[in-house]
Amino acid sequence: MNARSSETRLRALDRLNFVLTNRVPRALLTRFMGWFSRIRQPLVRDLSIALWQRFGDLDLRDAKKSRFDSVHDCFTRELRPGTRPLDADPDVLVSPCDGIVGACGSVLGTDVFQAKGLVYRLDELLSDAGLARYYRDGCYSTLRLTAGMYHRFHAPQDCTVEQVSYVPGDVFNVNPPAVALIERLYCRNERAVIRSRLRHGAELVTLVPVAAILVGTIRLHFIEPLLHMPYRGPQRIDCAAPLSKGAEIGWFEHGSTLLIFAPSGFALCDGIATGARIRMGQRLIRRLDD
Repeated sequence: MNARSSETRLRALDRLNFVLTNRVPRALLTRFMGWFSRIRQPLVRDLSIALWQRFGDLDLRDAKKSRFDSVHDCFTRELRPGTRPLDADPDVLVSPCDGIVGACGSVLGTDVFQAKGLVYRLDELLSDAGLARYYRDGCYSTLRLTAGMYHRFHAPQDCTVEQVSYVPGDVFNVNPPAVALIERLYCRNERAVIRSRLRHGAELVTLVPVAAILVGTIRLHFIEPLLHMPYRGPQRIDCAAPLSKGAEIGWFEHGSTLLIFAPSGFALCDGIATGARIRMGQRLIRRLDD
């Protein structure tokens, strides 16, 4: 199948997926998927992965292992070493994950484009008015992970994570039809706000992994609790977690969306535009020359 027909099929599946997943009890289905994906019965596991490969975009050629204990094990798979080389430029923030670039560009004051004709307020997304003001007139990129993509995400530059905020919410679908139709979608969904300080330059860069239907958990390596719907712990967790560029931060349980914000003085790298495909480790955002 050529790339054009593959993209056409994925768009059709996105539309069908949007209709179906907005006519069902989203939280209940998400909890069910969390249970089902962990079933280790070989027939269930093998049939599920085979159907996923047949009708989705699952590509396991870069996976560290070829056999999986469960569908969940496949969702959260690691990659073989060397399959995601890092751009070494200290003035470049690399993509923290594999994804398709959605809305991206400049933060307009503290307003951010979700899709054509739709904007959301950064203070609502981050649940922190001071942090939102810090990114006034900065830049951002929206990275959509499809169901079959590599689901782990990584540090965009040498940094120290200072704080993680968990924001409970809904689990609306976050595929393109939903993003184009549901106002303030990312502000309504469950999400984590990961605030980190760069070692080179000391600016704050914030990642926001946004959960969605079938995505019941966000796992971060440097904090103990799982961030998911049953979580009732403190919403803000102070950290002091040093990370080198490309170090693994955590993972989604399924495909979803990750937003990255950099302050004024940064801009998108050449070639970063809506619809572009990017891999973890490739150039995404750069520090502007003084």
